[in-house]
Amino acid sequence: MSEPLKRLLKRQYDEALTELRRARSVLLLKGPSQIQFWFIALAIGTAAGFATLGFRLAINALQTRLYGTSDLTMLHSFAETLPWYWVLVIPICGGLVVGLILHHFTDDARVRSVADVIEGAALHDGRVDKRAGIASALSSLITLSSGGSTGREGPVVHMAAMIASWVSVRINANGIVGRDLLGCAVAAAVSASFNAPIAGALFALEVVLRHFAVHAFAPIVIASAAGTVISRLEFGNMTEFSLPVDNSLVIYFELPAFVLLGLVCGLVAVLLMKAIFWADDIGNSIQHSLRLPRWLRPAVAGAMLGGLAIFFPHIIGVGYETTSAALTGNLLLHEVIVFAILKAIAVSITMAGRMGGGVFSPSLMMGALTGLAFGLVATSLVSSVNGDETLYALAGMGAVAAAVLGAPISTTLIVFELTGDWQTGLAVMVAVSISTALASRLVDRSFFLTQLERAGKHVAAGPQAYLMSLYKASVVMRAVDTPGAASREACEQLMETGTFLHPDATLETALPMFEDTGHSFLPVVRPPGDDTEAVLLGALFHVDALSAYNRALAATAAEEHS
Repeated sequence: MSEPLKRLLKRQYDEALTELRRARSVLLLKGPSQIQFWFIALAIGTAAGFATLGFRLAINALQTRLYGTSDLTMLHSFAETLPWYWVLVIPICGGLVVGLILHHFTDDARVRSVADVIEGAALHDGRVDKRAGIASALSSLITLSSGGSTGREGPVVHMAAMIASWVSVRINANGIVGRDLLGCAVAAAVSASFNAPIAGALFALEVVLRHFAVHAFAPIVIASAAGTVISRLEFGNMTEFSLPVDNSLVIYFELPAFVLLGLVCGLVAVLLMKAIFWADDIGNSIQHSLRLPRWLRPAVAGAMLGGLAIFFPHIIGVGYETTSAALTGNLLLHEVIVFAILKAIAVSITMAGRMGGGVFSPSLMMGALTGLAFGLVATSLVSSVNGDETLYALAGMGAVAAAVLGAPISTTLIVFELTGDWQTGLAVMVAVSISTALASRLVDRSFFLTQLERAGKHVAAGPQAYLMSLYKASVVMRAVDTPGAASREACEQLMETGTFLHPDATLETALPMFEDTGHSFLPVVRPPGDDTEAVLLGALFHVDALSAYNRALAATAAEEHS
């Protein structure tokens, strides 16, 4: 063997030995803590799975007491046989109870849902409000059992987030660990609710954490699997919807039709979201003008839902029966159009009435109806489109839901796992991608992020936007009479011109002021009270603000790429 080859082999051997020693050191130092974290993820996933299961069984039990049937797939058919006054009274009573719960146990009489979980991940180190969350879970339970036209995914996601928050507080978790635990809980809740372990894991990453960091993947998958096992122990490995046996793309030249379907579904999703927000604004205006007590608002919404349900009972509840009918092609075109319009109205009333529930299941129903309507028209008018209209219903279901959630990857997988149909992936993916791309341009990326944007929380734009709101001037400033602080005289000169910051002002306010004024620092002043004068606390320097912002961006980037 030649001497150069011996040196090469020896160098490679030494490098391999060094890597093995480093791996052993990492395993000894971090391995036990990592394995311990996986067990915590498993425990959280199990707890979230049981919470989701309990929530679903509680809905069935209460619904049985109110409507006489626990079968969600036959709810509206059974409601047709009830006296009209009973159909009217149930949602009114449910709304009244919901209003009283939210009035006494929340500060704004509003139900917490997925948007609040996203906010907790982005702005509060993976924590959510537990008191308001418990009230919201109970309110959503009553809403979904008494005729509310929403879904159960929002409440169970927030319930799971409360479990993760409790654990994070107990172990004093930092932001990264807290967010990972939150992702574990959300994944388990979604997978248990829909028997969709793959989609549950990706939903947590795509929608809540909004990154796909490797360090978060393993614990989230473990929790998602745990949630699925809990669900299957009770319900078995059953898909939520049953499809026709032969449901495949006949001719690949038909794919342009699914591009057009994606555009239609994107517009339908935007109209649904806009209708909900518009109804909420109208509700706020009416409540303010009539001085309606906030605890009465859900009861008024319940009366409107009950009135609709007397004539159109399909709006009651989650809507699985109508969705199943659309996916199997058992509806006529005029029925599809009427049902879709009325469902959008019912969802808007329920959510604007602050009754609770989520938007995922309603968006599935809207998508299935939209897709079926498109398929019926396309197959009858265009000779080259000769596929089964139920395939369009399936693709439409995924396309509208993906656009509403802003989650094309996880929604596509949820559709496959809900139906057990993996053969139509090409058509579904085309429609989903087009609808999501269109809708994200017309709203702030998704329904949840638009909710946060309307509340003044700029999470949609990413960390570069919302991180500035996490740092207060009073924390970053240099206090008076400390080394490097601004002189009192210079600060007082700026105060005389009205150029200063409140102690609670954030970098979101301060950085634009630096750009507008050109000053290198801004005084931080406590405003005068009834018996006190204004007090100069210190000064926020532009360089310090930029440094804090840069550190926050670097920490976020490190978390998302670790």
